[in-house]
Amino acid sequence: MSSKKTRQNIEPENQESLETPAEIPAKPSAACTCAPVPAALAQAGTSEVEAGQTVSLDEFEAQKKQLEENQAQAAEYKDGWQRAVADFQNYKRRTDAEKAETYQNAVGSIVRRYLPILDDLERALAARPADLAWADGVELIYRKLQTILEAEGVKRIEAEGQMFDPNFHEAISQEPAEGYESGQVTAIVQNGYMLGERVIRPAMVRVAQ
Repeated sequence: MSSKKTRQNIEPENQESLETPAEIPAKPSAACTCAPVPAALAQAGTSEVEAGQTVSLDEFEAQKKQLEENQAQAAEYKDGWQRAVADFQNYKRRTDAEKAETYQNAVGSIVRRYLPILDDLERALAARPADLAWADGVELIYRKLQTILEAEGVKRIEAEGQMFDPNFHEAISQEPAEGYESGQVTAIVQNGYMLGERVIRPAMVRVAQ
């Protein structure tokens, strides 16, 4: 009896000793003494700031200076690129104008050789006898040659009845003429021609006094 009672009295005590100990309060963490992150880097959200690292003021100023230098260099490169584009466009316009002028010079040199033939055909048609079949063939050849020259940009200079212009006319004589003002072209001795806006042969004319 006594031993059983003693066992019953001891068991509650052992049971209390096996209970889980009271929760130990967490130790308060030490206050952070790190230097504050500059606002510019905080807004940028860099990986260093996200990792909890700090950037000194000297490093921030160095990065800011490097950024300004990079921006200035980029502006310099952009200005140089724009100048290069403008130079290339000017060069292209100049070469295109030179090519066009070279082409006109070549065509003008060839056309000048055919103008005497055109003059002979005009004289033949002006003095052709009536009712002759071969005269129609001469006129056909004349019109074909004239069409070819017009296709190359050759056009006849208007002279008769116009006021004399040394840029387009070449006076071979000056004489009184009724119905004409002084300096007005009274007759064409030889037709003049232009290639585009360029005179390849001035018109030979007579001018009223």
